[in-house]
Amino acid sequence: MSASGAHFADLRLRLISAVIMAVLGLGALWLGGAVFLALLSVVAAVMLWELARMLQPDLPQSKAVLMALVGGAAVLRVGYDSHVLSLSALFLAPVIGLVALSANRALFAVFGFAVLFAVAGLFWIRTGAGREWTLWLVAVVIAADIGGYLFGRWIGGARILPRISPKKTWSGTLGGWFLAALVGVGFGYYSGLGAGIVLLSVVTAMASQCGDVAESAIKRHSGVKDSSTLIPGHGGFLDRFDALIGAALFAMLYALFFGFPFIEVI
Repeated sequence: MSASGAHFADLRLRLISAVIMAVLGLGALWLGGAVFLALLSVVAAVMLWELARMLQPDLPQSKAVLMALVGGAAVLRVGYDSHVLSLSALFLAPVIGLVALSANRALFAVFGFAVLFAVAGLFWIRTGAGREWTLWLVAVVIAADIGGYLFGRWIGGARILPRISPKKTWSGTLGGWFLAALVGVGFGYYSGLGAGIVLLSVVTAMASQCGDVAESAIKRHSGVKDSSTLIPGHGGFLDRFDALIGAALFAMLYALFFGFPFIEVI
């Protein structure tokens, strides 16, 4: 196969995978409830498995699967009961990691808990805020990602973190903020919330970029290109959802400390 043919085949594979992920993800988000929670618990379990395998490649499969199952079950648990005492379930898999792993234990515990809390947060936002606000969060993340890619390719320029993520530029970063602001403008017009949602959209985009950078740093630390090869043409689940993790984590922390007019937490 020629180089151009191989590139086309890879592009087609990436497109097919992206369409399948979009249909499953948006379909579950639209339905909400048990369907969305079940999908989130599976995604959380897979991401914990990927994280454990990245941080310690020689970790026995049984231990990695155990932490994944515990993490997924914890998301299910807090989805049905989000009171403070129930939140302790999110700590179980990270604590098991402190014992099971022989390397990068603290990194697994901290990032693993962040992943679980963010995934649970997506369900709380969908349940407490509704479909529209969850779509807003996803749209901001997508806008920041698209803006980073397009403006970074078109304008180029100085790299923002060359040692961690060599492809990210200041132009792409600012472009991501710009497109996220446009999402905020559209949503503000639709919801009547005004300019405040524009600023919140930009800050949420910053948080999504931080999630992307954090996962890139872990991959660089572990010496791997992708978190796994589970998604054809895209790498792993962490590679696809790292930005959403950062955005959801910020949204939940903001709601807990400052409150949103559209969501009740715990």
